[in-house]
Amino acid sequence: MTQRRIETLDLLRGIAIAGTLGTNIWIFTDPGGPAQVLNALGTPGTMETLLRFVTNGKFLALLTLLFGVGLELQYRSAARRNAPWPGWYLWRAGLLFVEGLIHYLLIFEFDVLMGYALTSVIVAYLIGRSERAITIWMVTVGSVFTVLIGLLTAVMLAEGTGTGTAPAPSTLFSDGSYLDQVTARIQSFGLYRIEIVVIVPLGIVLFLLGSRLMRAGVFEDSERGDALRRRLMVAGFAVGVPLNLLTSFAGPGWFLVDRYLLPPLVALGLLGLVATLARRATGAPGVLRRGLTNVGRTALSCYIFQNLVASVLCYGWGLGLAARLDDLRPWWVPVAWLGICALFMTLSTLWLRRFERGPVEALWQWAYLAPQRRSKSPGGDARVSTGSTDR
Repeated sequence: MTQRRIETLDLLRGIAIAGTLGTNIWIFTDPGGPAQVLNALGTPGTMETLLRFVTNGKFLALLTLLFGVGLELQYRSAARRNAPWPGWYLWRAGLLFVEGLIHYLLIFEFDVLMGYALTSVIVAYLIGRSERAITIWMVTVGSVFTVLIGLLTAVMLAEGTGTGTAPAPSTLFSDGSYLDQVTARIQSFGLYRIEIVVIVPLGIVLFLLGSRLMRAGVFEDSERGDALRRRLMVAGFAVGVPLNLLTSFAGPGWFLVDRYLLPPLVALGLLGLVATLARRATGAPGVLRRGLTNVGRTALSCYIFQNLVASVLCYGWGLGLAARLDDLRPWWVPVAWLGICALFMTLSTLWLRRFERGPVEALWQWAYLAPQRRSKSPGGDARVSTGSTDR
């Protein structure tokens, strides 16, 4: 991996983290909080629908593709060192699951890390197989996933989901204490974690697709890389964006298609566009690019931090802005998103001036290496290369 490719991956990861907040911010700023999202899909106004369309599902799909790229890099690292695979990668997946569980319990109901951890275990056993085998897995899982989304969408349309009277909003997030919310997450674990049923099969396809794009040279400075990036942009922007825009305004019955089926197509276009612009960029990066790249280098820390800050700003045990500024919705929501993004971009930049890794990344790396140091044989070498691109 050249330095430019590493920086491109960090930039993409930073954009994905900021974009993920662009989806979640609508949950935090709803006075009913995550509970209201589950109770009623709702029918937001035209402007809010348009603003949600910009981020809904697309950056989550981009982040998922990048996890697949990261897994490919880990696989290559193990192959270079003649290390057993998946070997210690399963310990990495276990740590990611625990991190996601803590994040879910203490901060945010719709954590994706637990789903990513489960997905990574499955894909770790697939990534080293033949191209034909990987293609079969992608086509099979993708087809089943598409049929499932189609059937669920048909049921939602037949039942008129979201067209009836919405239940009364929950007051847990506007009036409840922090401990009340933690308790609710424990009690409603199965309900809030049901999204994993969707995340895992979609993740299998996108993890493997991210790996294959990496192998196909999507980040290479070559004619092959240029051609691949152009195809991704055509698929994402000429096909994905119009279809996704249509489903965004088609009503709540199309929610699953709008969030899970079409956004990955748009995410491919984003990946191709950002990789192309990063390749063509010359000179020192500006403030925005440098900030997003630093967010990508501290992605886990920023992912947790942004949800924590949004909780403090919006929930009743914090500043309670979701209830106080509800009359200004949707206009104050993108302002809150911009403010939080500017904050974690600034803090990540300041942090990396003194430290190599983000705070969560450093703790995670220590936990990853700890059992390997303890299990080394006398006189053996406990050092384990994790690859400079895996942050």
